[in-house]
Amino acid sequence: MTNEQTAIRATYFSIVSNFAMAFIKGLAGFFGNSYALIADAIESTTDIFASFLVLFGIKYSNKPADDNHPYGHGRAEPLITFLVVGFLIASAVIIAYESIENIQTPHDLPKPWTLFILGGIILWKEYSFRLVIKRSKETNSSSLKADAWHHRSDAITSVAAFIGISVALILGKGYESADDWAALFASGFILYNSYLIFRPALGEIMDEHLYDDLIINIRNVATTVTGILDTEKCFIRKSGMKYHVDLHATVDSKISVKEGHDLAHLLKDTLREQIPELGHVLIHIEPND
Repeated sequence: MTNEQTAIRATYFSIVSNFAMAFIKGLAGFFGNSYALIADAIESTTDIFASFLVLFGIKYSNKPADDNHPYGHGRAEPLITFLVVGFLIASAVIIAYESIENIQTPHDLPKPWTLFILGGIILWKEYSFRLVIKRSKETNSSSLKADAWHHRSDAITSVAAFIGISVALILGKGYESADDWAALFASGFILYNSYLIFRPALGEIMDEHLYDDLIINIRNVATTVTGILDTEKCFIRKSGMKYHVDLHATVDSKISVKEGHDLAHLLKDTLREQIPELGHVLIHIEPND
């Protein structure tokens, strides 16, 4: 299975999961007098649209290179990640606003059975996070990583709701708003996670140097090629699920231009064979003197 297929399957999983969670939380929150659960349902609803955006981004960013896009369409993925972060921020603001409104409005205590619903949701969303984050690492997908953190933030907001409802039920009358305070806290956590997702995507757009481990791997593979004496500069920029490489390789200064040209192609082919996540590889030959 290709990286694209793996990422697409993980995204479909997220869409189905978020749809089910939004439906369950909305019903439980409405009938269980819990705004924290309703806030959770709002976030899960925005997650559905965010996951559709991720799906579009993955498919578009994996389109092959063409005359207008010689390096492919991979940069669409961090742009989609920015939009996903926008959905997260919007949901956090809505949850915070509604939480403050509910704190100021007297209402009934949440129903005790909502805790069982939340317990199941927490376990499911944490499982979803671990599954999708694993797929994001396998595919080098920044937008899939953002989608995974949607699941984790959902699990955290559900934990906050669980604590808030528990406090309200244990302490009783006068503490009905503990549920709403929990939702307000959850909105702050969502904003914090938004920054954690946004920062790496910004680095990707700006060609920030973030790939030391990959550079070490490239240098090690390069020196296994007969005729390559050493490596000098090595620059990497990520585009979608691929890493584009500019590498300066040192060879014997006495070989012919033809031999140097052949070595460059051999090195390029070896790197792409040994490190499948590499995309475009440009080799610059340097004489050893």
